[in-house]
Amino acid sequence: MTLPAFGEISQDHRGDWVRLRTMTYVRMLALTGQAGAVLVAHLYFGLQYEVTLVWLVMGAAALSILSSLFLFPQTKRLSETEAFLTFLFDIALLVCLLYLTGGITNPFSLLILAPIAVSAMALRPRSTLILSLIAIALVTLIALSYQPLRFDDGTALVVPPLFAFGFWAAIVIGILFQAFYAHRVAAEGTSLANALLAAQMALSREQKLTDLGGVVAATAHELGTPLATIKLIATELERELRDKPELAEDAMILSQQTDRCRDILRSMGRAGKEDTHLRRAPIEAVLMEAAEPHLARGKEVHFQTIPGTGGTADQPMIERRPEIIHGLRNLIQNAVDFARAEVWVEARWTDRHLSIRILDDGPGFAPQIIGAIGEPFIRNRRETGRLRHRPDYEGMGLGLFIAKTLLERSGAVLDFTNADPAAPDASTQGRATGAQITLVWSLSRISIDPVAPLGENTPFLP
Repeated sequence: MTLPAFGEISQDHRGDWVRLRTMTYVRMLALTGQAGAVLVAHLYFGLQYEVTLVWLVMGAAALSILSSLFLFPQTKRLSETEAFLTFLFDIALLVCLLYLTGGITNPFSLLILAPIAVSAMALRPRSTLILSLIAIALVTLIALSYQPLRFDDGTALVVPPLFAFGFWAAIVIGILFQAFYAHRVAAEGTSLANALLAAQMALSREQKLTDLGGVVAATAHELGTPLATIKLIATELERELRDKPELAEDAMILSQQTDRCRDILRSMGRAGKEDTHLRRAPIEAVLMEAAEPHLARGKEVHFQTIPGTGGTADQPMIERRPEIIHGLRNLIQNAVDFARAEVWVEARWTDRHLSIRILDDGPGFAPQIIGAIGEPFIRNRRETGRLRHRPDYEGMGLGLFIAKTLLERSGAVLDFTNADPAAPDASTQGRATGAQITLVWSLSRISIDPVAPLGENTPFLP
């Protein structure tokens, strides 16, 4: 089995999900239930069957359980092949037990659905399909040939053929339904978990970059005093050692290197203070920062900031939060990726709301996936036109999912549509033909008072 590379997000590698000890406990519970059912049927209801053969089959199951308990470590996880063979072994033992105890007419024949459901959640679709076909073949076999249960007087327990056919059909349909349903639920859960992990990693990376400026500024501030002291002492030593050239030269070098450290920290401190200041920035500055990595990719990006009805002439000052920057950057990247030549980023505000529109002149979202945009790991294999427009694109919707998740976390409401070239729009002058993404915030969620104090850096040392 090929494992994913380090850092790869994939929903197709699930073979190591099943822990052997967990599987063993489940099989032990199932075996206990089977043994109890067999004893009750024989001792309480007086049903007759091949007792020796039945207990031999159950003994084989018990032997396999004991082997897995004592021969393997508790932390062992089953590979794809090992899990497949384990499920196949359990199905085979259950079918043998059913063959000896009434075949398909045994109400416990429904237990054959359990290994199929677990395999659909833990194995690849191909393995689950093979297991399901084998199970259906074995169920069909014991529906045609089996040893019937008998009463004390030797009378065979027989059900009408129509009922037997109904039992067989119900089990076959149950196998197919359980395999499909369990696989879909597990795949969606895995996709969501992986996508949320990717979103958390992206937010963590953006947060580290944001915090770096403040750390640099605080470092420059705290190291300023000791460097000034070193500079003063080095200057005095240089003056005192004028009659000792070999020592005076060392003191001069020490003074020069102190000046160099001071200049480096001064430039780093400026960068850090600028980054701290941008934590409360006008909306246009935030949009420019988010789009900056994509401005030199051959597409023209237009920025517009327009006050709406009831909005002030001054741009709203908003929090420069990592999730907002990263989310907007992903949306702008998507627009630049698919635009033919132009992208528009427009901000409008009123006294209560802030809205941002991102449009492009590309082919737009495919109609059949608009309702699924924002879900992780979606791919429309029939989007040949879009793939020709961007031949290296292998996206699965993860970038838009990350952007949507981060922006909704900041309070935004997102809407994904396609632009209407026929609709009058002064911003794009009808040139926007592709995707249109609209974001709306309540100003109370992200705006801050522009005259509020910035605060002070916290010193490292007391």
